[in-house]
Parts: sequence; structure tokens; C-alpha cells
Amino acid sequence: MSEPTPLSAQPAVLAEAESLSSVLQRNRRTFAWKTSGLDEKALRATTAASVMTLGGLVKHVALVEADWLAVKLAGRGYGAPWDAVDFDADPDWEWRTGALDPPGDLYAVWHQAVERSRELVAEVIKERGLDGPASFTWPDGRTPTVRDMLLDMIEEYARHTGHADILREAVDGRVGEGAPKDFTF
Repeated sequence: MSEPTPLSAQPAVLAEAESLSSVLQRNRRTFAWKTSGLDEKALRATTAASVMTLGGLVKHVALVEADWLAVKLAGRGYGAPWDAVDFDADPDWEWRTGALDPPGDLYAVWHQAVERSRELVAEVIKERGLDGPASFTWPDGRTPTVRDMLLDMIEEYARHTGHADILREAVDGRVGEGAPKDFTF
């Protein structure tokens, strides 16, 4: 049996991995811009018939980073603060507490989750490639690929950035499709 070709010798795979990572990062950046610079009142604001808040969205995507990329993709634990939460007793914990947390704490939880995800995704791509398996199996017995997981994460950010867009416009009028060139997070 021959040794598999190292990922570094597969330029098409590297290009695709870089493209997926770039799209995910662009979605994260847009989400960050849509939710940045807000005080507690703005992070707690609701609009229309929804109870969704920008603070809840920020904490929710932080949880999704941990659940989808750390746990289900890389096979690691949730880490703090998620591993101390009883989600059976409080299934909307991240949404509820995200609307109550001080802005600095809220953004820190999300930034830490994103940084951890970046490191884990790079590690998993290096080890398994994009066609390699995630670290979990669906109830029907299928195991998603690394590529599937990244595409789902991109879709998660795209959906929630749309939510943030609507909420942010209602809160203070900020509109736009993408962050200004000088915006960093």
C-alpha cells in the first residue's frame, strides 16, 4: 500500500481549502462589523415580533463555532463557558445570556471561539484534507467530510449575518453588505 500524497503536494486541495477559509473569514468579518461597537442597550434590543437580539446572535455563533468546529469537526471538547452549561435545563442559554452579558465579555467569548476554530480547522485540514471525515456521525450513519462542515459553517454565518443586518438597521440604522476596508476584528 502506498503512502497518501501529503496535503502540501495537492495544490488543488490547498487552493480549495484556502478559498473555503477565506469565505468563512469574510462571513465572520461581516458578522463582526454588523455586531460591533454596540452598548448593552443596543445588544439587548429586539425588533418586530422576534425576541432575537444582536447579543444573543453573537453568543449563539460563538457556541456554533465550538459545537460545529471544535466538537463535531475536530473531536475536541466544548471548552469554557459551554462545558459548564446544562443545555437540557436551559436550551436557549446562549440566546438568553447573550442579551444580558456586558459587551466586552460577549465579544471576548466570540473572539476566543473564532481563534480556537481557526487553529483547529487548519490542524484538521492538514491531518485529514477536505475529503476526510468529521469527528461525528449523523443519526442515519453518514459522516460528513471536512468540506461539508466548513460549508455548513459558512451557511450558518451567512444566515445569522442576515439576521444581524436587519437587527442592526433597526437599532441604529447601520446598513451595508460588507465591512469597510479599514474594519478589523
